[in-house]
Amino acid sequence: MHMKLIRHALLYLLLVISPFLYANEGMWLPQLLGQLNEKEMKSLGMKISAADIYNINKGSLKDAIVSFGGFCTAEVISEKGLILTNHHCGKDAIQNHSTVERNFLKDGFWAKNHGEELPNEGLTATFIVRIEDVTTGALKGVTASMDEKTRQSTIDGNIAQLQKDVKKEDWQSSFVRPFYNGNKYYLFVTEVFKDVRMVGAPPSAIGEFGVDTDNWVWPRHAGDFSLFRIYADKNNRPAAYSPQNVPYKPKRALSISLDGVQEGDFTMVFGFPGRTTEYLPASAVQLNAEVLNPVKIGLRDQALKILGDHMKADEGVKIQYAAKYASLANAWKKWQGESLGIAKSGALEKRRAYEAEFQKRVNANPALKAKYGTVLQELNDFYTRQQPLAIARDYTNEVTNAVEIFDINAWANALINAYTKEGEAGYNKMKAQVLADVPGFYKEFRPDIDEKVFVALMTTYFAKVPQEYIGDKAKELWKDRSTPENVARELYGKSDVLSEAGFRKIIEQKPDEAVEDLRKDKVLEFARAFTGGYNDKAAPQLNAVQNDINQLQRTYMQAQMEVFKDKRFYPDANSTLRVAYGQVKGYKARDAVQYGYYTYLDGVMEKYKPGDYEFDVPAKLVELYKKKDYGPYGVNGKMPVDFIANNHTTGGNSGSPVLDAYGNLIGLNFDRVWEGTMSDYNYDQRYSRNIMVDIRYVLFIVDKLGGAGHLVKEMKLVHPKKKV
Repeated sequence: MHMKLIRHALLYLLLVISPFLYANEGMWLPQLLGQLNEKEMKSLGMKISAADIYNINKGSLKDAIVSFGGFCTAEVISEKGLILTNHHCGKDAIQNHSTVERNFLKDGFWAKNHGEELPNEGLTATFIVRIEDVTTGALKGVTASMDEKTRQSTIDGNIAQLQKDVKKEDWQSSFVRPFYNGNKYYLFVTEVFKDVRMVGAPPSAIGEFGVDTDNWVWPRHAGDFSLFRIYADKNNRPAAYSPQNVPYKPKRALSISLDGVQEGDFTMVFGFPGRTTEYLPASAVQLNAEVLNPVKIGLRDQALKILGDHMKADEGVKIQYAAKYASLANAWKKWQGESLGIAKSGALEKRRAYEAEFQKRVNANPALKAKYGTVLQELNDFYTRQQPLAIARDYTNEVTNAVEIFDINAWANALINAYTKEGEAGYNKMKAQVLADVPGFYKEFRPDIDEKVFVALMTTYFAKVPQEYIGDKAKELWKDRSTPENVARELYGKSDVLSEAGFRKIIEQKPDEAVEDLRKDKVLEFARAFTGGYNDKAAPQLNAVQNDINQLQRTYMQAQMEVFKDKRFYPDANSTLRVAYGQVKGYKARDAVQYGYYTYLDGVMEKYKPGDYEFDVPAKLVELYKKKDYGPYGVNGKMPVDFIANNHTTGGNSGSPVLDAYGNLIGLNFDRVWEGTMSDYNYDQRYSRNIMVDIRYVLFIVDKLGGAGHLVKEMKLVHPKKKV
């Protein structure tokens, strides 16, 4: 065969089988590791067994892992219920306890004793007790001829019965999640602790070092961590906050390694990854990367510019909008890297080659062809139909997410609907729920800033969204004035809900009077017209198309598992407990740019800019660096900060423990590299790297900078490499 043809053949083969080759790809269910992954994990260097990771008969590593608030991961690191998570995961709590006078975001916080630990209403820590396969029960009575609504209704009824019948203690809870696009179901028995108190946090200058410039980027130098503690009742069970509660005694606390890592060392990330879509067709990946991501990025460009300018000019605004800005910026930058990574890694070409091989195998088997012969083409057709509707959805979602009057409108709608359905009793019940959120919202809300965001985003929205998907009333109100600024001035200037006092005054009236005033308010009138127009004109069509896509994607997922029997399939992330494993590795980002796997405090000082909002650091850190006063945490006169490995992670893995070959804590996961953010769609071992804080930097900051060595004394520090 001609050499050129051989090269083409080899390239095609690589593209086809590459999904089978990435040994470190996947977010695996812990109860199945012994069956699917243990051998491979040991080949990469793991020294413990799958039973040491997940065991329902005795304490195992899973008993030290918690879902932190349902949005991040944390881990137990002492026998007194001390838990470690990211600074950005604890940021809302840190911010809520901060004032201009006691600014914990700026100055950090370290509780000297249990009495100084701060409660956080609504914050939870959830442990997984056990996981059960309930697929048979969940799909009982489900047939292929059912429409999606009937199918889901049948499954919902089955799940309700499964949860009613599950064996658990009175203080335990349970939930059921679909996997593999609804082809399998698992039940999780949980313990949800509701008294979680803030224990410590470094200054944001350390926890968020390089917050904007370095976000999603390697090399990183952030000490992205915070400390909390779980409290329980006298029986060590979950309980609402009470001064009588005591620190939780865990089934398992992680030991902490002081030995650091070297390139090639085994690493394991244990946590609650949020969402991935690894098994979509190329048409769906292309839609997201090349069409929808640019829509969302463009709108956030505008919103972030406005918020950022105000935050730089006013320290009070910076405190108010810190968490809000970070939330908007996080996804904004991630989407940029995702689209870039998909293009750079050849993800679409690889996916199309995979689909060609899929179709080839299906067509060669009459039984498979009868079941799955047209599923890919049908999916592609539906994604073509979905595109304009998805564009309208994403413009609408981005506007309502960034413009805060829509949060107030959500409360107003809830109150109006409660009154309409249940009268005064319903209204008063809903009012109590709304009032619980009111102080926190208005504490962080500036109508003058929101008005500017409104003008910018609405101007783009009405120019870009197809007119057939915009409500007539919204178009009328928008065009009723000569300029966007005039529209905003008219709405914001004549609204009574833009201050806490004004909103309270309205809703504290008699229910019928309150509802009437909520309906008449100018801002709320526009907000209802805006969302109502989308809900009337675009959402029903989009939902219908999405139902068809969901059904076909479930069939396509089942088909892939039948066709590629030589491939191990891990389920997409869905905020349930997972294990990812790999090795410490640098990577080549682009031509002539090769990154190492470690960063040090030297790099922090190289980036240090006094007075800069991103790269300033506390004077004490500079002093410790000059003296090389690293205590037992430094190595050879240097202080390790962050490192990278090729574990497959995503959002929700923030705060996840990074464990060594023996199951000891070596780091804290907090980010991915920009070139690898496409791993939610397409894991590529060349570029996919997760970023972690070295646990020794955490201990150094707690002990030497924070003066909270009493917290380190709670922990079990080990030297596993010295035993080898």
